[in-house]
Amino acid sequence: MYQFHRAISPGLQEYVEAVSFQYFIKTRSLISVEEINKQLIFTAEDREETTNMISNSHDKQAHTWSLKVTPVDYLLGVADLTGELMRLCIGSVGNGDIDTPFELSQFLRQIYDGFTFIGNTGPYEVSKKLYTLKQSLAKVENACYTLKVRGSEIPKHMLADVFSTKTELIDQEEGLP
Repeated sequence: MYQFHRAISPGLQEYVEAVSFQYFIKTRSLISVEEINKQLIFTAEDREETTNMISNSHDKQAHTWSLKVTPVDYLLGVADLTGELMRLCIGSVGNGDIDTPFELSQFLRQIYDGFTFIGNTGPYEVSKKLYTLKQSLAKVENACYTLKVRGSEIPKHMLADVFSTKTELIDQEEGLP
């Protein structure tokens, strides 16, 4: 299973990100690695034809293939999920939804707290993604702060412009393009 893991690991992380984002949209919770692995079991039937003088018979044999998401790929996919949740937060503010950013802030804080328990004991990739996760959390918390403090001062149709400007400033401070 691990022979070609380095070749498929980025794809598995993207898959975890997509599946967990869809799951979050439906349930407002995080999907487990066990549930993801259950979705990656595939069954196909192999038909062998044997010819008899009297009739043709079909012997069906079920073949099962499975792909396993490792705990590291799961963690890295969840770390990527935080970027999508940050974009969902900013987009919801632009649509006039004021409740979603506070819900996302709490959820992202829980994910960040979970990642900090791993700390430096995890793989190198986890510490790199932790930095991006922290940036996404800061942007969401900044949006919540602006909504709480300045939300009544700014017309709802202008909130998206305020957040896009602040996001650009944060990215420039961090040296991101």
